[in-house]
Amino acid sequence: MKAAEAVLRANDRDGYTVPAQGLYPFQWLWDSGFAALGWAVLDEERAWLELERLFLGQWESGFLPHIVFHQEDSGYFPGPEVWGVRRDPPTSGITQPPFLAPVVLHLVRRSSERGLERARWFYPHLLAFHRFLHRHRDPGGSGLVAVLHPWETGMDNSPAWDLPLKRVPRRPFALETRRDIQHVPQEERPRQEDYERYLYLVSLFRELGYDPDACFRESPFRVVDVGFNALLLFADEALGELAWLLGEDPAEPKGWFQKGVLALEALWDEEAGLYRSLDLHTGERIPRDTSAGFLPLLLPLSSSRVGRLVATFRAWAGEARYLFPSAHPLAPYFEPRRYWRGPVWAPINWLLAWGLIRHGFLEEAARLREDLIALVEGSGFCEYYHPLTGKGLGGRGFSWTAAIYLAWIGGQAAFPVGLGGPNL
Repeated sequence: MKAAEAVLRANDRDGYTVPAQGLYPFQWLWDSGFAALGWAVLDEERAWLELERLFLGQWESGFLPHIVFHQEDSGYFPGPEVWGVRRDPPTSGITQPPFLAPVVLHLVRRSSERGLERARWFYPHLLAFHRFLHRHRDPGGSGLVAVLHPWETGMDNSPAWDLPLKRVPRRPFALETRRDIQHVPQEERPRQEDYERYLYLVSLFRELGYDPDACFRESPFRVVDVGFNALLLFADEALGELAWLLGEDPAEPKGWFQKGVLALEALWDEEAGLYRSLDLHTGERIPRDTSAGFLPLLLPLSSSRVGRLVATFRAWAGEARYLFPSAHPLAPYFEPRRYWRGPVWAPINWLLAWGLIRHGFLEEAARLREDLIALVEGSGFCEYYHPLTGKGLGGRGFSWTAAIYLAWIGGQAAFPVGLGGPNL
C-alpha cells in the first residue's frame, strides 16, 4: 500500500491528481474519478477535493470537459492553445465517460455526516452534466447518447473506432509535435494517422464554437459507444440514489436510467455474445469485439443475457494469461502492446468486477482482482499491461492503477450501486 500511496502523492498537484508525471500533466475527467477512490482510502477530505477541482472546469451548459488545464505545461499536445476554449481555467472541448455520480455516492456511503453535505453541492452539478448528455447527445430521445470523438470514449484507439474513423479527414502535423512518444515507445501508442484524424475533429469543433447541436450534426464521427452508455446509465442509477438521500426528486435520473437500459438492448449482438457499439452514420453495429462490450454487466440485465455475457467472458479468459484484454485475443485487430487494442487496464478490471459481483459471479470477479494485483506487483504501477506476458506498458507511476490497487488492497467498502462492488 505504501508504494501505491507514494504514486498518488507524487502525482498530487495541490488538490488534483495528474495521471502520470510528464506524459499527462493535467487533470482528466474519468482518471480523477478513479483517483478519488484511491484517495478515499488515505484521506477522505482529499478525495472530495479531487472532484471539486475537476468541477472548476464545468461549463455553464452543464458540459464537463475531459481535461482541465489548471496550470501551464508545454509537455502535452494538444494543449489549451489548440483547443481554444477561453475559460479560467482553460479546458478541452470534449468530454469523457461520466463516471462521477457513482464516486460521489460511494464517498457519501463511506464518509461521515459531513459527506452528505458535500454531496449536496455536487448534486446539481452532476445533474446538469447528465442533462447535457441526454439532451445534446441524444436529440432524438432514443435513450442512448452519442460520442463525437474517440477520446470521449476513454478508449482512444479501440479497434471499434477503425471503421467510423475512416470517414474523418486527416489533418497532418509533424510527428515530433507529439509529446506522448517522447515518454512511451511509439508501438505502444495510437498511430500517427489516428492522431491526424483526432486533430481534425478538434479543429472542427473549435470552428463550430463548441456549439453542442452543431457539433452533433457536423461530426463525421458519431457513435453510440456501448462503454460510454453503460457508464452513463450506471451513473444515472447512482444519481437517482443520491437524489433520494438528499431529499431531491429522483424522477429525472430514474427516467433516463429506465429508458436507457431498455434501449441498450439494441446494441446486443447474439452471435458475438456481447454488446457492440453503433455507428449512427450507417445505422449498423460495429463488428469489433472489445472489453467495452462487457460493461453493461454494471446494469440490471436479464439472467439469460448475463449468462451469455459471462460465457463470452470465460472464453476470452481462456485465451489470455492476464485479464482483462481490451480486444478479443484471437481477433486480427488484437495488438497486445498498443494502448486500447489489446492491453489490460486496471479500471476495466475494476468496473467488470463490479458488474460480475452485481450478478453473483464472484469467482470471475476474483480472477480480475487477482490478475490486476499480480500485474502491479510484478511490473509496477503502469498505465496498462501485456495480457500474455504481464509486462508493464505505457506510462509509469500511473495514478488510476495505484488508486485501484489501493482500493482493492485497502479493503475499501463495496460500491453502493445496485448489488455493490468488488470488495473481495
